[in-house]
Amino acid sequence: MKRFNSLVALTLLLSVFFVSCEQQENEATVNQEVSNEVLTALKASGFNVTDQPPIQFKDGYLVEGDIYLPLENIMSPSKKSDGITISEKQYSTNNLVVTNGNRNITVFAREGGRGGFDANTSVAIDMAIDRYNAQNLEITFERTSNVRNADIVISRLNFLFELFGVLGSAGFPTDAGDPFDDISLSGVLSANFGISTEGIATIVAHELGHCIGFRHTDFFDRSISCGGDPVNEGEGDIGANLIPGTPEGATLEDASWMLSCTDGSDRPFNEDDVTALDFLY
Repeated sequence: MKRFNSLVALTLLLSVFFVSCEQQENEATVNQEVSNEVLTALKASGFNVTDQPPIQFKDGYLVEGDIYLPLENIMSPSKKSDGITISEKQYSTNNLVVTNGNRNITVFAREGGRGGFDANTSVAIDMAIDRYNAQNLEITFERTSNVRNADIVISRLNFLFELFGVLGSAGFPTDAGDPFDDISLSGVLSANFGISTEGIATIVAHELGHCIGFRHTDFFDRSISCGGDPVNEGEGDIGANLIPGTPEGATLEDASWMLSCTDGSDRPFNEDDVTALDFLY
């Protein structure tokens, strides 16, 4: 999701590689030069670079405030899908995790100390994992204490991005059918934003959703959950494929865990979320 304004609007979001990111509505402006070549490539892939200019992040850029795209994927895009209709509720990326009927995905997050997470966040990570495992899907998640054995590493965001209001980011599954292997998560969700353990669990579950191939429920109109002017994230080269069985339209009242923005409250899977999870996995 994307923006957080006191107790009003927080957004979670997005591998070929999208990212789930959350930012303050009144976030600090990051003045960075972005080459015309990069801007042209982003526009060609369908991303909005006008309303909120991209900023440098890791080895690429945060696009539209909360979408992470590595530079190599911006300049060398992968396959595109054949287009989308924007009336349906749930969307997936072109790449999904290959399960072969049953796949366990291990997750590592450092606890305590410099660069680690506090007890609230650690509990929230476990809660997010339990939410998925309760659905009896072909994928399961499991915490591991060994970072070398982890399929997904949840690491602490750089403090500068925490100051900018970025709350989290993640990518989409690889061409080989593996989950995106890194989630960057703010370590001040409780201390600075007052988000409850359940609210943090929703943020973590949202980022895990991107790692296994979910787009934002309202990617076609972020104003549904974020307010402000309508903004379409675009299909890009990631894909935004309709998930059968999900109803038309996205509403804030439905409180999907994959809405672009949240108020920081608890958003467990709703009935339509469960339908989408069951269809993909």
